[in-house]
Amino acid sequence: MSKGGAALMAQRQAAQPRCAGGIAYTLVRRRVKNINLRVRADGSVAASAHRLVPAAAVDAFVAARADWVRAAQGRLAARRAAEAAAPPLPDKAAALAQMQALCRAYYPQFAAACPGGRMPRVAVRDMNTRWGSCSLRTGTLAFARRLCAQPPAAQEYVVVHEYCHFLHPDHSPAFWAEVARHLPDYAARQALLRRGA
Repeated sequence: MSKGGAALMAQRQAAQPRCAGGIAYTLVRRRVKNINLRVRADGSVAASAHRLVPAAAVDAFVAARADWVRAAQGRLAARRAAEAAAPPLPDKAAALAQMQALCRAYYPQFAAACPGGRMPRVAVRDMNTRWGSCSLRTGTLAFARRLCAQPPAAQEYVVVHEYCHFLHPDHSPAFWAEVARHLPDYAARQALLRRGA
């Protein structure tokens, strides 16, 4: 075993379960300048400190940040609960069929704006930062698969929003006027998406 590998193994073996300020945590000795504290994705807590920092100093550091740790653990628990309560996403084939049907329903209102006057190609992707996108170059409307778990009014809003980009490839006042022409209540529909994001 290399010298570096032996040192890493020794560090891992030096992990000590501790408790301070009502917070159970694992102390790991590393070559760090500061005491580092983090809440892992599973809610467990880890602190790392240089081997010369007394354990009592790390305990005091953790205890002083107990409220922050509990708040972070609470946010993680809430996120896990929301993910567990969310309706399951349809598989990609079912999501694609759903979005194609919705796009076909709105196509007559936008036929003249679509490239070549043809029904756009519809795609479904696993997007996390956007609900949909419009490609003028390929004539494609793409939607996040997670959109299929949103209320129908929100799904319709995203479809109309993306169709309107065939007319206005920006978010100018003319674009929003076009969206409002098709969906006068679009702001309420947007709010549904913000709640489900």
